[in-house]
Amino acid sequence: MYKALIRPLLYLLPAEAAHHLAFGCLRLLAAIPGVLTMMRRVFHQGADSVRVRALGLDFPNPIGLAAGFDKDAVGYEALGAMGFGFVEVGTLTGQAQPGNPKPRLFRLTKDRALVNRMGFNNRGSADAVARLQRPHQTIVGVNIGKTKVIPEEQAIGDYVASAKRVGPYADYVVVNVSSPNTPGLRNLQDTEKLRPLLGAVHEALNEVSPGRPVPLLVKIAPDLADEDVDAVADLALDLGLDGIIATNTTISRDGLASSADDVERCGAGGLSGPPLREPSVEVLRRLRARVGNEMVLISVGGIETPEQARERLEAGASLVQIYTAFVYEGPWLPSRLAKGIAGR
Repeated sequence: MYKALIRPLLYLLPAEAAHHLAFGCLRLLAAIPGVLTMMRRVFHQGADSVRVRALGLDFPNPIGLAAGFDKDAVGYEALGAMGFGFVEVGTLTGQAQPGNPKPRLFRLTKDRALVNRMGFNNRGSADAVARLQRPHQTIVGVNIGKTKVIPEEQAIGDYVASAKRVGPYADYVVVNVSSPNTPGLRNLQDTEKLRPLLGAVHEALNEVSPGRPVPLLVKIAPDLADEDVDAVADLALDLGLDGIIATNTTISRDGLASSADDVERCGAGGLSGPPLREPSVEVLRRLRARVGNEMVLISVGGIETPEQARERLEAGASLVQIYTAFVYEGPWLPSRLAKGIAGR
């Protein structure tokens, strides 16, 4: 039904408008008494047979929704009811910001890919606190990033402010230094800048949640050189981080099936979907070889099938995340992936 009817109708709209419409309908539906319980029963049936213990948490299955879908933590419980083992909200910034000018989200349907230059549009980390502190069944990670107007030399304070706000309510926190859509953000992946940033966020989380250690992860780009991947892995080990998410979107446009005109029409931004699959797997394998069994690795980028999800788990991922495939395949995908991993 989704592919035959709903998706064609959504594709009549610009990509961002279609996202807001679909997500808004889901949230309205989930607000009806009893619907969330019914959704969880239907979508999670058979999907929760591959439970995972990671980050000190018990995940019902290893399939997560990557950050960027629920930017303001407004619908994570409805999304979690759709078969996801966990949902990562954000990216949240220290201050509210509108993001980049529209249009800023584009489909490359021949590649089953998306290009986005959203620019961390969100209401700010302080605004999300009231929703994050509500009782919920879904495991919720919170992804935090830098406010665009904050200069690089003040970035640590911006991240720390967000960490202190969301830390008491997050099941885990992710420091995002890898989006290509905030000017200068990827500079923070340089280990000389990343060390004090991660150290300060780690300290802030311990301060606001002393009785409950909040797992801290860092999300990296697929475009890093091998030696830079190694350096981030070594730094994460040295600082005692709990994990690394690999990877964010890519700025590369290599090997696309879409026409040059279609690609040019999208313009700048991060590319996600199947074209990201091979680079993401390569970074995952390199990280696992570097960190051994010392930390959790979450793999994201181009996963569409149970076989591809299983490949990530066999390559060293503890958990996987999807985003673009969820847009193309629809609401049954997380459940289908989880059941496929379980051999059902």
